[in-house]
Amino acid sequence: MGDISFIVVAVILAALAFDFTNGFHDTANAMATSIATKALRPKVAVLISAVLNIAGAFLSTEVAKTISNGILNDAKVTPTMIFAGLVGAILWNLLTWLFGLPSSSSHALFGGLIGAVWVGAGVSAINFSEVVEKIIIPAFASPFVAGAAALMATYAAYRITTRARTGTVTRGFRLGQTASASLVSLAHGTNDAQKTMGVITLTLISVGALSPGSGPPLWVIITAGLTIGMGTYLGGWRIIRTMGKGLTDIESPQGFAAETSSATVILTSAHFGFALSTTQVCSGAIIGAGIGKRLAEVRWGTAGRMAIAWLITLPSAALVGALAGEAVTHGGNLGIALVSLCALALTTVIVVLARRNPVTAHNVNEAKTVRVGLVVPTGGGSGR
Repeated sequence: MGDISFIVVAVILAALAFDFTNGFHDTANAMATSIATKALRPKVAVLISAVLNIAGAFLSTEVAKTISNGILNDAKVTPTMIFAGLVGAILWNLLTWLFGLPSSSSHALFGGLIGAVWVGAGVSAINFSEVVEKIIIPAFASPFVAGAAALMATYAAYRITTRARTGTVTRGFRLGQTASASLVSLAHGTNDAQKTMGVITLTLISVGALSPGSGPPLWVIITAGLTIGMGTYLGGWRIIRTMGKGLTDIESPQGFAAETSSATVILTSAHFGFALSTTQVCSGAIIGAGIGKRLAEVRWGTAGRMAIAWLITLPSAALVGALAGEAVTHGGNLGIALVSLCALALTTVIVVLARRNPVTAHNVNEAKTVRVGLVVPTGGGSGR
């Protein structure tokens, strides 16, 4: 029983660590465009987003059930496998944050879990039909749906306000962005906080603390919501810069259109239990908003790097999860401790590298792309 208690505690702590990284990694989804258009001050934006992420965690548990009872066979999953999968997800989140790449925290989580479970329990423990239906298909479709909606909304916004004064239009849409960005934050909490709830619930089911098919207990909902809220308030400024300034030069009508489109897609998917990537949805909406404004520039080079990150996120996290799974499966509690120490060491290296060129609330709107060891301007060299 001691061993079980130890690993369950380790998994819950790792799940909450992932939840925290998910918060600061994905703050950009809700607030990057509002910060870029100066509709909200950076610190105010992340505070609003944090509060609404917590509130969103209480709206639904359908996505949590997809994870705890959908993509994996809970009868074959052990807490050790879940721990290893979380390590893969956390490290991928931190690495992409370092490079300012808005990759998918969701796919990092799914990849880490799939890799660890595949190694630990075999391919039969993964419900690939559910993976395809509720992860792969939404991953490919959602950015295009959000992008098309944002494109049409942006075009309509500029057509409707053609004869209006520029200052009046800007003020009106900035006010609208306060509401639309808040809605995205609420939607993000509804979608992403549930993923951690699902992981903890799956762990409790695997050790018999909950019956199969159970939803997340109230304490799990509260803890996951508060943790993602704290991570959100920290502010993932590196990724906020990329999404706010790196893809296109966002104006307030475009920001409003992108945020409204994103929130609609995310909330709809959460209702049906689709564990999609809010990062991909919001990025697709921003690109759509860029295309929707006549003569606007879309930086396709940045978009291409993001697309590559999207494609390799799930398999890369799966590889790390599989390696961690091998270590903890054969090493027991010692293996868990060694994997934890390795993950902590890599996290320290990433944080030290990030501090060489810090991005904060004070310089987040500078139109630059942060790379490891250098700062590169985004202007020029990108297609229109």
